[in-house]
Amino acid sequence: MKKPSPFLLLGAGTAAIFVAALVGVMIWVAADKPRSAPFEASFNLVDDRGNPVDQSLFKGNPSLVYFGYTHCPEVCPTTLFEVSDWLNALGPDGQKVKAYFFTVDPARDTPQVMHSYVSAITDRLTGVTGSEAEMRKVIDGWRIFAEKLPSSDGDYHMSHTTSLLLIGSDGRLKGLIPYGSDRDEALAKLRATFQLKAS
Repeated sequence: MKKPSPFLLLGAGTAAIFVAALVGVMIWVAADKPRSAPFEASFNLVDDRGNPVDQSLFKGNPSLVYFGYTHCPEVCPTTLFEVSDWLNALGPDGQKVKAYFFTVDPARDTPQVMHSYVSAITDRLTGVTGSEAEMRKVIDGWRIFAEKLPSSDGDYHMSHTTSLLLIGSDGRLKGLIPYGSDRDEALAKLRATFQLKAS
Protein backbone atom coordinates (compact mmCIF):
# COMPACT_ATOMS: atom_id res chain seq x y z
CA MET A 1 0.00 0.00 0.00
CA LYS A 2 1.35 3.42 -1.00
CA LYS A 3 2.36 5.62 1.93
CA PRO A 4 0.53 9.01 1.97
CA SER A 5 2.62 12.00 0.99
CA PRO A 6 3.82 14.12 3.95
CA PHE A 7 2.50 17.17 2.08
CA LEU A 8 -0.92 15.52 1.79
CA LEU A 9 -0.92 14.77 5.52
CA LEU A 10 0.17 18.32 6.30
CA GLY A 11 -2.55 19.73 4.06
CA ALA A 12 -5.22 17.54 5.66
CA GLY A 13 -4.04 18.52 9.13
CA THR A 14 -4.06 22.22 8.27
CA ALA A 15 -7.56 21.93 6.82
CA ALA A 16 -8.80 20.18 9.97
CA ILE A 17 -7.34 22.92 12.19
CA PHE A 18 -8.92 25.60 9.99
CA VAL A 19 -12.35 23.92 10.14
CA ALA A 20 -12.10 23.54 13.94
CA ALA A 21 -11.13 27.21 14.30
CA LEU A 22 -13.99 28.26 12.01
CA VAL A 23 -16.51 26.25 14.05
CA GLY A 24 -15.13 27.84 17.23
CA VAL A 25 -15.57 31.35 15.81
CA MET A 26 -19.12 30.53 14.70
CA ILE A 27 -20.01 29.29 18.20
CA TRP A 28 -18.45 32.41 19.76
CA VAL A 29 -20.38 34.74 17.43
CA ALA A 30 -23.62 32.87 18.06
CA ALA A 31 -23.06 33.09 21.83
CA ASP A 32 -22.73 36.88 21.62
CA LYS A 33 -25.85 37.35 19.48
CA PRO A 34 -29.17 37.58 21.37
CA ARG A 35 -32.36 36.20 19.88
CA SER A 36 -34.50 38.29 17.53
CA ALA A 37 -37.85 36.59 18.23
CA PRO A 38 -40.27 38.27 20.65
CA PHE A 39 -39.54 37.58 24.30
CA GLU A 40 -42.00 34.98 25.58
CA ALA A 41 -40.61 33.71 28.90
CA SER A 42 -42.30 34.85 32.10
CA PHE A 43 -40.23 35.96 35.09
CA ASN A 44 -40.54 37.71 38.45
CA LEU A 45 -37.73 40.09 39.38
CA VAL A 46 -37.33 43.43 41.16
CA ASP A 47 -35.93 46.77 40.09
CA ASP A 48 -33.30 48.68 42.03
CA ARG A 49 -36.02 50.31 44.16
CA GLY A 50 -37.56 46.98 45.12
CA ASN A 51 -40.56 47.22 42.78
CA PRO A 52 -41.70 44.00 41.09
CA VAL A 53 -40.71 43.54 37.44
CA ASP A 54 -42.00 40.98 34.95
CA GLN A 55 -41.95 40.29 31.20
CA SER A 56 -44.32 43.22 30.49
CA LEU A 57 -41.24 45.43 30.99
CA PHE A 58 -40.26 44.74 27.38
CA LYS A 59 -43.47 46.13 25.89
CA GLY A 60 -45.00 49.58 25.64
CA ASN A 61 -41.83 51.62 25.14
CA PRO A 62 -38.67 51.20 23.10
CA SER A 63 -35.81 50.25 25.37
CA LEU A 64 -32.07 49.93 25.61
CA VAL A 65 -31.23 46.77 27.55
CA TYR A 66 -27.82 45.79 28.85
CA PHE A 67 -26.76 42.64 30.69
CA GLY A 68 -23.77 43.10 32.99
CA TYR A 69 -22.76 43.32 36.64
CA THR A 70 -21.62 45.92 39.16
CA HIS A 71 -18.23 44.30 39.82
CA CYS A 72 -17.38 44.59 36.11
CA PRO A 73 -14.06 46.46 35.88
CA GLU A 74 -14.43 48.31 32.58
CA VAL A 75 -16.92 47.20 29.92
CA CYS A 76 -20.11 47.64 31.99
CA PRO A 77 -19.45 51.08 33.48
CA THR A 78 -18.13 52.36 30.14
CA THR A 79 -21.24 51.11 28.33
CA LEU A 80 -23.66 52.52 30.90
CA PHE A 81 -22.02 55.96 30.91
CA GLU A 82 -22.32 55.91 27.10
CA VAL A 83 -26.01 55.03 27.44
CA SER A 84 -26.48 58.02 29.77
CA ASP A 85 -24.80 60.30 27.22
CA TRP A 86 -26.90 58.93 24.34
CA LEU A 87 -30.15 59.38 26.24
CA ASN A 88 -29.29 63.03 26.91
CA ALA A 89 -28.25 63.56 23.29
CA LEU A 90 -31.55 62.15 21.96
CA GLY A 91 -33.38 65.17 23.40
CA PRO A 92 -37.11 65.42 24.15
CA ASP A 93 -38.17 62.77 21.63
CA GLY A 94 -35.86 60.31 23.35
CA GLN A 95 -37.73 60.60 26.65
CA LYS A 96 -39.89 57.62 25.66
CA VAL A 97 -36.82 55.36 25.48
CA LYS A 98 -36.32 53.29 28.62
CA ALA A 99 -32.94 51.96 29.75
CA TYR A 100 -32.48 48.76 31.78
CA PHE A 101 -29.43 47.19 33.36
CA PHE A 102 -30.05 43.47 34.04
CA THR A 103 -27.47 41.86 36.28
CA VAL A 104 -25.81 38.59 35.34
CA ASP A 105 -24.46 38.36 38.91
CA PRO A 106 -27.56 38.39 41.18
CA ALA A 107 -25.64 36.81 44.09
CA ARG A 108 -23.76 40.08 44.61
CA ASP A 109 -26.06 42.56 42.89
CA THR A 110 -28.83 43.11 45.42
CA PRO A 111 -31.43 45.84 44.81
CA GLN A 112 -29.49 48.15 47.16
CA VAL A 113 -26.19 47.53 45.35
CA MET A 114 -27.87 48.03 41.98
CA HIS A 115 -29.55 51.25 43.13
CA SER A 116 -26.28 52.79 44.30
CA TYR A 117 -24.62 51.76 41.05
CA VAL A 118 -27.22 52.99 38.54
CA SER A 119 -27.97 56.17 40.51
CA ALA A 120 -24.33 57.20 40.23
CA ILE A 121 -24.63 57.02 36.43
CA THR A 122 -28.05 58.47 35.54
CA ASP A 123 -31.61 58.65 36.83
CA ARG A 124 -32.77 57.32 33.45
CA LEU A 125 -31.33 53.86 34.13
CA THR A 126 -33.25 51.13 35.98
CA GLY A 127 -31.37 48.22 37.53
CA VAL A 128 -33.03 44.80 37.54
CA THR A 129 -32.10 41.86 39.75
CA GLY A 130 -33.63 38.92 41.61
CA SER A 131 -33.02 35.26 42.28
CA GLU A 132 -30.53 33.27 40.22
CA ALA A 133 -33.32 31.11 38.76
CA GLU A 134 -35.48 34.07 37.71
CA MET A 135 -32.52 35.97 36.25
CA ARG A 136 -31.59 32.87 34.25
CA LYS A 137 -35.06 32.93 32.61
CA VAL A 138 -34.36 36.39 31.17
CA ILE A 139 -30.76 35.59 30.25
CA ASP A 140 -31.77 32.39 28.47
CA GLY A 141 -34.89 34.00 27.01
CA TRP A 142 -32.80 36.54 25.11
CA ARG A 143 -30.02 33.98 24.50
CA ILE A 144 -27.53 36.14 26.35
CA PHE A 145 -24.16 34.60 27.12
CA ALA A 146 -23.26 34.79 30.84
CA GLU A 147 -20.77 32.54 32.62
CA LYS A 148 -19.07 32.68 36.01
CA LEU A 149 -15.29 32.27 35.80
CA PRO A 150 -12.70 32.08 38.61
CA SER A 151 -10.42 35.08 39.19
CA SER A 152 -6.75 34.97 40.10
CA ASP A 153 -7.55 36.47 43.52
CA GLY A 154 -9.75 33.51 44.46
CA ASP A 155 -13.00 35.35 43.71
CA TYR A 156 -14.87 35.21 40.39
CA HIS A 157 -15.83 37.40 37.46
CA MET A 158 -18.54 37.14 34.83
CA SER A 159 -17.96 36.64 31.12
CA HIS A 160 -21.01 37.99 29.29
CA THR A 161 -22.50 39.43 26.12
CA THR A 162 -21.28 43.01 25.75
CA SER A 163 -23.68 44.31 23.10
CA LEU A 164 -26.64 46.54 23.96
CA LEU A 165 -30.06 45.26 22.92
CA LEU A 166 -32.44 47.63 21.12
CA ILE A 167 -35.92 46.36 21.91
CA GLY A 168 -38.98 47.84 20.26
CA SER A 169 -42.22 48.68 22.03
CA ASP A 170 -43.59 45.40 20.65
CA GLY A 171 -41.04 43.43 22.69
CA ARG A 172 -38.97 42.36 19.68
CA LEU A 173 -35.23 42.77 19.31
CA LYS A 174 -34.69 45.46 16.65
CA GLY A 175 -30.92 45.60 16.67
CA LEU A 176 -27.69 45.66 18.63
CA ILE A 177 -25.10 48.28 19.48
CA PRO A 178 -21.74 46.53 19.92
CA TYR A 179 -19.38 47.55 22.70
CA GLY A 180 -17.07 50.37 21.63
CA SER A 181 -19.37 51.73 18.91
CA ASP A 182 -18.78 55.24 17.63
CA ARG A 183 -21.03 57.79 19.40
CA ASP A 184 -22.49 59.32 16.23
CA GLU A 185 -23.14 55.90 14.71
CA ALA A 186 -24.84 54.72 17.91
CA LEU A 187 -27.07 57.81 18.03
CA ALA A 188 -27.97 57.44 14.35
CA LYS A 189 -28.86 53.79 14.91
CA LEU A 190 -31.02 54.66 17.93
CA ARG A 191 -32.90 57.36 16.02
CA ALA A 192 -33.44 55.13 12.98
CA THR A 193 -34.41 52.03 14.99
CA PHE A 194 -36.80 53.81 17.35
CA GLN A 195 -37.96 56.42 14.78
CA LEU A 196 -36.83 59.39 16.85
CA LYS A 197 -36.52 62.95 15.59
CA ALA A 198 -33.11 64.59 15.62
CA SER A 199 -32.86 67.03 18.52
